[in-house]
Order: sequence, then structure tokens, then C-alpha cells
Amino acid sequence: MSTHPLNTMRAAVAVEYQQPLDVQTLQKPSPAAGQVLVRVMASAVNPLDTKISAGKGGHARQSLPAVLGMDMAGVVEQVGSGVTAFAVGDEVYGMAGGIGGHQGALAQYIAADAELLARKPNNLSMREAAALPLIFITAWEGLVDRANVRSGQKVLIHGGAGGVGHVAVQIAKARGADVFATGSAHSRAAIERLGATAIDYRSSSVDDYMALHTSGEGFDIVYDTVGGSTLDASFAAAKIYTGHVLSCLGWGDHALAPLSFRGATYSGVFTLLPLLTGKGRKHHGEIMAEATRMAEAGQLRVLLDEQRFTLAEVNQAYERVSRAGNQGKVVIDIA
Repeated sequence: MSTHPLNTMRAAVAVEYQQPLDVQTLQKPSPAAGQVLVRVMASAVNPLDTKISAGKGGHARQSLPAVLGMDMAGVVEQVGSGVTAFAVGDEVYGMAGGIGGHQGALAQYIAADAELLARKPNNLSMREAAALPLIFITAWEGLVDRANVRSGQKVLIHGGAGGVGHVAVQIAKARGADVFATGSAHSRAAIERLGATAIDYRSSSVDDYMALHTSGEGFDIVYDTVGGSTLDASFAAAKIYTGHVLSCLGWGDHALAPLSFRGATYSGVFTLLPLLTGKGRKHHGEIMAEATRMAEAGQLRVLLDEQRFTLAEVNQAYERVSRAGNQGKVVIDIA
């Protein structure tokens, strides 16, 4: 393997489970047909990234050693054969790797499937753009692809100040829905700034907030971004006959009786499928193009954690996310 500086890059490698990531010098990738080589400017850290590193993310199918990191924003440096959507110098972003055996974005360069990417919004920084892909795609696949959220509906987002939650609130608002979001008292201000009605889940029961906000009828759409008992509460909050419950964390054992007795429906959201199966990659790029449209229309902003990290500080960033000490998305500056 050549060691010429032009052919190498720095990358954070997860060598063994439950061990710190190691910043190493690796071979710089080359784009295959249908790919673009992106010089990564920023990469977000998602909870799943830290779970993979800890050996608890088996569903992501990423064996070690591996370069992790799903989300990125950067600049196209080279275009593979067959790619017409992007040119050298384009600023792009997307969920491009880090699972399913694909190299991730915690590296100076990534060879990414062009279908997974979209043009970065002009009015978002690289850091803001890098924070969006996983959470925006997850929110969109639930609210739009599964539930067709629209004007006149009452939508309840569980975890409205969280990663997926705060984007889901904005998508539902942009499409004309009346949005409510659960969170702690501490997150009330953040939820209200996004334009949703905040519900303190610790002091208000499902019956309480259904009575207050829906006259006891239930919500047209309930999106669970928390999992566990919150999904059970979601079943009880759905509107009779027409209610639609969504969850991106519906992996436990749950009784369907409360949902069935309301005649409501349920959809699961598993955003990793295109990278794991190869199916639906083009749609991920299409969803990211919708994120760009929303952002440039002033309908989308992303909450970033106040702390900044470089690639050399990747383990501090992972520790911050794994301890859930962050308020907003943690982003690593790669460039």
C-alpha cells in the first residue's frame, strides 16, 4: 500500500469493542461507479455510533475494525463513472456509511453512493448539515412516507427536543399540522421555540393530555422516538379508527391490545435499511433534497450541542453522547 501523503487520509478507527477509537493513517478511497469521493468537513455522532463501538449495535451489522460515522457533510473532490447529479466542488451531505460494512464518515474522505446524497443547504453550515441526515430521514420516513402528515391533523411527537423529535416537530409544522410534543420541564422552552405545544410527560398522564388537547379523542398521528413504555403510551393516545402510531424504536415486546381496541394502525421506521440492503438508496437522497428545500425555505433548523470536537477528540465526543450529556447534536469537525 502506498504511503504517499496524497494517497492517504486520517480516520478514526474502532479497532475493538468497548475500546477507544484510534486515529490512524489509512489508504484514501477512490470512487467506484455511481460514487463520489467527498472531502468530509463535519460528521455527526449518533447514539447508534456509540452503541456500535460498545458492541451493542448488532442490528447495524458493522464488524470491527471499522471507520464509524453515518452522517456527514463535505465537498465533492472526485466523481465516479455514471454520476451526473454532482460535480467536483459541490457541497453535499447525507447518511453515507458507518454501518453494513461500509466505511464511515469519521475520516478525511469517504467514497459515497451518489444516490444517498443531496446538495447541502446554502443557509446551513457544514456542522449543521452534518447533524441532519439520520434524524431528518427517520422523521420524514415516519411522518411523510408512512403517515402522510398534513394540514388539519393533530400530531403528537414523543421526545420533541431530541434528535429525531425536534426535526419531526418541524416537518409536521411545515406540512400544516397542529403539533404537540412531550419532553421534560427542562426541554419545554426548546419545544415551544419550534412551534409545538409542550407536554410535560412527568406531570401529565396520557388521559390528561388527550383530554386537554383532543377532547379525549386522541391524536391523528403519534410518533414515538423514545421506545419502551413510551410506545405503549402511544398506542393509548391514538385516535379511534384513524389514528396512526409510528416508532423508530419499536424493538421491544409490546401488547397490541390498546391499539387494536382503538382500531388504529402502527408503522415501524428502520432508517438503516438502504445501507444494509441496498434497497431504497435513491429515496434517501430524495429525502435529503427535501431537507435542503425546507432549510432554504426557513422551515428547518438543527439544534447543535455547544461543545466542539476535532477528529483527534473523537473519544471525548463519543463519551458525551454515550452519557447523554449533550443538548443538541454533537458534531465533529473533520477538516
